[in-house]
Amino acid sequence: MIRERIEELRRQLHRHNRKYYVENAPEISDFEFDALMRELAELEREHPEYADPDSPTVRVGSDITSEFRSVRHRFPMLSLGNTYSPDELHEFVARIEREVGPTEYVCELKFDGTAISLTYEHGRLVRAVTRGDGTQGDDVTANVRTIRSVPLRLDGDDWPDYFEIRGEILMPYASFDRLNAEREAAGEALFANPRNAAAGTLKLQASAEVARRGLDCVLYQMAGDALPYDSHWENLRKAREWGFRISDAMRICRDTARIDEYIALWDEQRRTLPYATDGVVVKVNRYEVRRALGTTAKAPKWAVAYKFKAEQALTRLTGVDFQVGRTGAVTPVANLEPVQLAGTTVRRATLHNAEQMALLDIRPGDM
Repeated sequence: MIRERIEELRRQLHRHNRKYYVENAPEISDFEFDALMRELAELEREHPEYADPDSPTVRVGSDITSEFRSVRHRFPMLSLGNTYSPDELHEFVARIEREVGPTEYVCELKFDGTAISLTYEHGRLVRAVTRGDGTQGDDVTANVRTIRSVPLRLDGDDWPDYFEIRGEILMPYASFDRLNAEREAAGEALFANPRNAAAGTLKLQASAEVARRGLDCVLYQMAGDALPYDSHWENLRKAREWGFRISDAMRICRDTARIDEYIALWDEQRRTLPYATDGVVVKVNRYEVRRALGTTAKAPKWAVAYKFKAEQALTRLTGVDFQVGRTGAVTPVANLEPVQLAGTTVRRATLHNAEQMALLDIRPGDM
């Protein structure tokens, strides 16, 4: 009877976790969710014989994470070629069509976080590895297991016995603002942007602190020898059914006009997103076409990243504070008239050191 109740609570919490963190469609209140979680935690404490490493209660992490070991990627994590020019993007499409004829492309947002590869065996998360040098990276599984949008067990039963899914670990603006406010109050250096904060958090040696910081994860690429479909689009739609957070912003585009429309749309709408994006990725959809195009030593020939121009804003420097950190290092911090930039309200910014201030001739009242 106790075991059945524990398993039922785990099933309920798994479902509500997905509804809240992946689908953004919660069905119960936070109070009701917390009550179920407390009941499960209490039963697990009283009955350790029913422990399960994939229980929803393990999401809180621990105080100590073992040193990260290096793991070789079974499928290399190649980087993407970048372009800032529509003309270069059009030439990318023209080159592909000269080689293989007209084909489908999938356009996706380029998330500004830190790359991750998740390995699943028999429907369970077994490993999470950073990009590293593309050939091998750091095993950060204990930290990634605390991210609530990463499924520990997959829904359904039609997944391959072994596959990898790649994506981006992100720090949403709300989590970033909260973290920097805490660091400022503690006299610690501020993170420059959400990408740096996400990368730094993922390498912490205490997964309990990782859990507290509120990271998120969006997935955008599958790798494996027995994927269900021969197209990127269909495989990611299937991955969404298994419980992965897949962006709703993906679109199939069949020519440069549709690709240009997609880029123009998201260059504006990215300002409404809860996390940072810095461009659009254009990928050939069908795997057989990708195989025909091949790769270079560093990047696939079937994908390119179009980078947005960096957002800028003008504001006034109202003053400078000097913060003393725990090590005694003094960091100048700019006080600014509040300004909206990249999805967050900027009021403070690090000035790094006195030499940098002198180099830029920074003075109160400057714009």
